[in-house]
Amino acid sequence: MTIFYDEKTETMPREQLNQFQLKKLQAMLAEIYQKNRFYTAKFKEAGFEPGDLKSLDDLQKLPFTRKTELSEAQLEDGFAGSNLTYPLTEYTRFHRTSGTTGQPLHVFDTAESWNWWGRCWAHVFAGAGVTAQDRIFFAFSFGPFIGFWAAVNGARNISALLIPGGGRSSLDRLQLMLETNSTVLCCTPTYALHLLEVGREHGVDMSKFKIQTTIHAGEPGANVPATKQRIESGWSAKCYDHAGASEVGAHSFECQLQPNGIHVIESEFIVEALDAVTGQPVTPGQKGELVITNLGRWGFPVIRYRTGDAVILNQAKCECGRTFMRLEGGVIGRVDDMITIRGVNVFPSAIENLMRAHNAVDEFRVIIGKRGEMDELIIELELVEGADTEAVPAAIALSINTALGLRPTVTAVSRGTLPRFELKARRFHYFET
Repeated sequence: MTIFYDEKTETMPREQLNQFQLKKLQAMLAEIYQKNRFYTAKFKEAGFEPGDLKSLDDLQKLPFTRKTELSEAQLEDGFAGSNLTYPLTEYTRFHRTSGTTGQPLHVFDTAESWNWWGRCWAHVFAGAGVTAQDRIFFAFSFGPFIGFWAAVNGARNISALLIPGGGRSSLDRLQLMLETNSTVLCCTPTYALHLLEVGREHGVDMSKFKIQTTIHAGEPGANVPATKQRIESGWSAKCYDHAGASEVGAHSFECQLQPNGIHVIESEFIVEALDAVTGQPVTPGQKGELVITNLGRWGFPVIRYRTGDAVILNQAKCECGRTFMRLEGGVIGRVDDMITIRGVNVFPSAIENLMRAHNAVDEFRVIIGKRGEMDELIIELELVEGADTEAVPAAIALSINTALGLRPTVTAVSRGTLPRFELKARRFHYFET
């Protein structure tokens, strides 16, 4: 049986859902105009006023928003910036991005928009079948990165028991999960695999855990088939993907039927898939850049935000009963992350999928670039104790050659050589000599 958080909106016919989105967008534009300096200036430059939005077709009259613009807006005073609709005293939450791709971006929420975050996360939990009967363990250090902070509100909205795991070692977290009979694990997909590694190294009997569901955020991975399979096998649980961003919100979730994709929370977001170069809509079923508008974060809105994520939209009704459209295969990769090696276009997720298919691999690092005129793909492996350090690299080199048509250099390194990640993993590195 499908578990809904808000069945009325999740099953709305498409035309009714579009009208619902339109009214929320019109209300938001009317509220922020002349109050939010950042968007008021962008609208005036584009010759747009809120009254010009008569239908969702008029969305294209609105200018795009890019992360670089939000970063520049922040620099106006070095802290809050101009993308605030209300005086700073109206805001109750401050977070910032991890800064893995540049200067950290500060984001702010009012009490109202923080509750909106919680409602979005309630969709994520309900989509995975999580209820008030569950005990949710957060294997996450609660710093300024928004991470799973908003999921705390989501857990409250579905009346589940929340168990915080911050400020503890990985082994301590495993022990606390056992003590509390936790049934749901929330962490990055990388960290879910690392916990399994720690459990194996310390002789922890994983069969004693009550974890039935794992929900992942913070990085891609749970949508990579081989990674999902390894998490499910190791935890004897069902693994669920989720997508979102600090500046956007928690916008997508995987339902219990897991129909090769994640549902967009269309009651709270409007999404488009556009050609990354022309900015025009792509043909249905074709890959495009995800452009997203949030509808419930009036204090820190993002409108037609170019995420840089590559997606394929599918508006077909899901067998779970939801009419919310899906991102086929989840977030496929970053538009600017696609790399060309010896004429072959490759997304990092394709390489990860091949890595995770080999259970002897605990961690890996990929080095990509040019040495002179020659493209190089170098992969370093950290293998489980006792694995064959010649046969495994050879098998991985063969699988990459077969699947991608590339001949990498694959080597095993000593255990403890490669870094472990609790938040966003950084396994891909680039060089040129």
